Amino acid sequence: MQLAGREPKAMEEAARHLAGGGADHIDINMGCPAKKVVGGASGAALMRDLDLARRIVAATKRGAGSVPVSVKMRLGWDRSQLNAADIAKAASEEGAVRLTVHGRTRDQFYEGHADWSAIADVARATGLPVTANGDLTDPDQVPLMRARSGCQGLMVGRGACGRPWAPALLAGRASMVDLAQRDMADITTEHYDAMLTHYGPSVGVRHARKHLGWYLEGLARLVGELSSETAVLLRQSSSDEVFASLRRLFAGVSAAELESARIQRKAA
Repeated sequence: MQLAGREPKAMEEAARHLAGGGADHIDINMGCPAKKVVGGASGAALMRDLDLARRIVAATKRGAGSVPVSVKMRLGWDRSQLNAADIAKAASEEGAVRLTVHGRTRDQFYEGHADWSAIADVARATGLPVTANGDLTDPDQVPLMRARSGCQGLMVGRGACGRPWAPALLAGRASMVDLAQRDMADITTEHYDAMLTHYGPSVGVRHARKHLGWYLEGLARLVGELSSETAVLLRQSSSDEVFASLRRLFAGVSAAELESARIQRKAA
């Protein structure tokens, strides 16, 4: 479970609640760049205040008890404040057991390229295991990212959007042969159904729209211009209509075909 917050006491209470509810790991969000998060002095905004970041980790660890606590962060707020190593040291001193570092600053959001080599500086600053994050999309990047970041652990984020098979592909547990056997109509409808089950019908329909958008982006790379049905799909509130549209749009399309189209677009 991941927590985001700016009040040490609230983080302690939240961690205690999660630990009591059976959480086996609690992560502290110090990396989210979204305005609605940093505007509340949470997420990546915590990297601007080393003392507060330290107190947040200490409080979360108190509440978590024996449950392991980790921290997800960026390289810093901006290029003038590359203080991830200092945050890492403080987190380690206050009981964090693992760190994940995205190789960009907050002011970069997701622009430019993730600096995997800069993550290595953070990894050297503490004895904690560090997981590298940022711009991981393809299996051939795995050895390079490990070498440059000095990290054995790698995290995929946006690279899995519209590609739920990406983690298995990156870990070598799936191949294009496997993906050729996976029907996109099944994948998209199963994902949609899972979101409705998890969030409930009314909330699930809204949350699922961005995921459907990512799947449709993949389809557009394969077939070119999409039909007007796709615009209706992303506004549709009837789950039955969404299921029917997904079956029509992705009929006969395999995950391998979408993956191949993505690779070709990237190479172009």
